[in-house]
Amino acid sequence: MFLAAHDHDSAARAHLLDANGIDTGHLARTLARVMTPRRDFADLYLQSRVGENWVLENGVVQRVSQSFDDGFGLRAVTGERTAFAYSEQIDADALGRAADVVVSMNDEGASACAPKRIGSARGDRDTSVHACYAPVDPTRDISARHKVDLLHRLEHYVRAFDPCIVGVYATLQISFERIAVMNTDERLAFDVRPLTMLYVRVVAARGGRTEAAAGGFGGRYGADRFDDDRLRALAERLGRSAVMKLEAGAAPSGELTVVLASGWPGILLHEAVGHGLEADFIHRRASVFSGRVGEQVTARGITIVDDGSMHEQRGSLNLDDEGTPTRETTLIEDGVLCGAMHDLKSARLMGCAPTGNGRRQSFSSLPMPRMTNTYMKSGQHDPQEIVESVKQGLFVQDLSDGQVDTVSGQFVFNASLAYLIENGRITRPVVGATLIGNGLETLRRVSMIGNDAALDPGVANCGKSGQSVPVCVGQPTLRVDGVTVGGTHAN
Repeated sequence: MFLAAHDHDSAARAHLLDANGIDTGHLARTLARVMTPRRDFADLYLQSRVGENWVLENGVVQRVSQSFDDGFGLRAVTGERTAFAYSEQIDADALGRAADVVVSMNDEGASACAPKRIGSARGDRDTSVHACYAPVDPTRDISARHKVDLLHRLEHYVRAFDPCIVGVYATLQISFERIAVMNTDERLAFDVRPLTMLYVRVVAARGGRTEAAAGGFGGRYGADRFDDDRLRALAERLGRSAVMKLEAGAAPSGELTVVLASGWPGILLHEAVGHGLEADFIHRRASVFSGRVGEQVTARGITIVDDGSMHEQRGSLNLDDEGTPTRETTLIEDGVLCGAMHDLKSARLMGCAPTGNGRRQSFSSLPMPRMTNTYMKSGQHDPQEIVESVKQGLFVQDLSDGQVDTVSGQFVFNASLAYLIENGRITRPVVGATLIGNGLETLRRVSMIGNDAALDPGVANCGKSGQSVPVCVGQPTLRVDGVTVGGTHAN
């Protein structure tokens, strides 16, 4: 079911305010109650979310689940201290009880008050200055029968690729979210957020050996985008990867030249560098980037941005969870550290402007600086030219199972799909390769940057402090010299 773009705000207002018997006056009075002369600001975050999860395992739809989450969070901030209460009920009484709880919290206490769960203005000013996606409800745009048929068609295309394929596990995830945010500046903003993702794991077996490949696609659009052409392309890509691994040899080890493919390998950039550029880590001096603005921190030619305003991408938002419009924020430009990702709190503490990166998992969670769509911009080189420049090395198509220390930047990533490079040509697939290193040091060793920057297909989630949010990662093809590779035999 599609709504006209100009109905973006009215749809959220009708569902979150009108249907619950409250108006902007109730919100403004609640915020006024929790403000004391010492408090810097306060805000209300109202949310209604419906989610669906459809799971197919080897020809049978094994699980179908639906969830409904409504509620609000009320926050008051004093310096580095936060008082917070939330409710799973949206009405005037619940707003009043939340205000009582927040008022009772001592501003002179610990660095952050424990969130408290409770039981059951002036003219509005819209802060949403762009529309990254249409306000479509993906839980309604196709029928339940169509969703089941979609999963069965995907399995059929995967199994038809090769008789070696013995297992297909597919998941269709859909959600539709309405949010409203009001703060003590009496700005009220609304958003309507669709999100879909189709993900599949393929298992192939031959001669006693079993291998798997996994992937999918998604974004902020309706489930009607999952047409046959996209299903066939996904089935062929993952089927080929799983079957190819059956013939893969042992990965080399040692100090190697590594070529990272464009797109999904940007997960290394996200984990090893991106988290360290979130301003709360920088403010606490828990980041390798603390105090280094203006320094050359990577090789020249590297520009890294976070952009929550991209069209229909998984990490995109019209406005963040504090009501700030998203935008492109340059973090590293030509190798020089020039910025960080801020929410309202970190921006106040550090004397910076908020960047639209205040995100939370739900109304019951506190917002914090988080990534949206984080990627490295294109360089000058053709990807084929990069491969041809390597006499002996490793071409990494996919990464998985990474571990990163945000303070030191140390990382370990498994290469779930990689190939040898021999005399400038991509040759045999290999398995068992592990990339080991330091995020900044790795970026200093980038010697060639491709002209093919791309985001992942829309399947990434990011975890931080127990909260998970959808994101996108990305990069162009990169040549990195002298990477430590752990493999199954010495190079």
